[in-house]
Amino acid sequence: MEPTKNYKKLITVLSIVIPVAVAALFGVKIDIELPVFLPPIYATVNGITALVLILAVMAIKKGNIKTHQSLIKTALACSALFLVMYVLYHMTSDSTKFRGEGIVKYIYYFILITHIILSIVVIPFVLTTFVRGLNREDERHTKIAKITFPLWLYVAITGVIVYVMIRPYY
Repeated sequence: MEPTKNYKKLITVLSIVIPVAVAALFGVKIDIELPVFLPPIYATVNGITALVLILAVMAIKKGNIKTHQSLIKTALACSALFLVMYVLYHMTSDSTKFRGEGIVKYIYYFILITHIILSIVVIPFVLTTFVRGLNREDERHTKIAKITFPLWLYVAITGVIVYVMIRPYY
């Protein structure tokens, strides 16, 4: 049996549980005021994730596997940190409405909707790519990483763009 098969069920479960849990937690409101305003912090974390992903690709192209592995683990940690802060913010604050008009409104919603959809779609790709890398299934890892990298990078970058576009309305 292939090593990745051992993780397939866990990856499937996490790929379903994470978005369902996030959606469910959006319905939970906690009446506390956080000591910091999280959106600029989690947008910065998204930006750091994008940078780290680019550095990880550069490292592997130079053959530096250890650096690549460390950077990917950092990107995963950043993504997890983002998710925790994002959910915490939305559990303690009302959603901010985008009030831009005209073409900017359509651009914003296009970016937001693709960001949300791809943030869900990317989960099994990231987890599968990570497991294949850990198991040193290099050929299979490289093949899926060519899909995972642009998806994950898009989600990280558009997270920052969404924040920058909605920032004036907080």
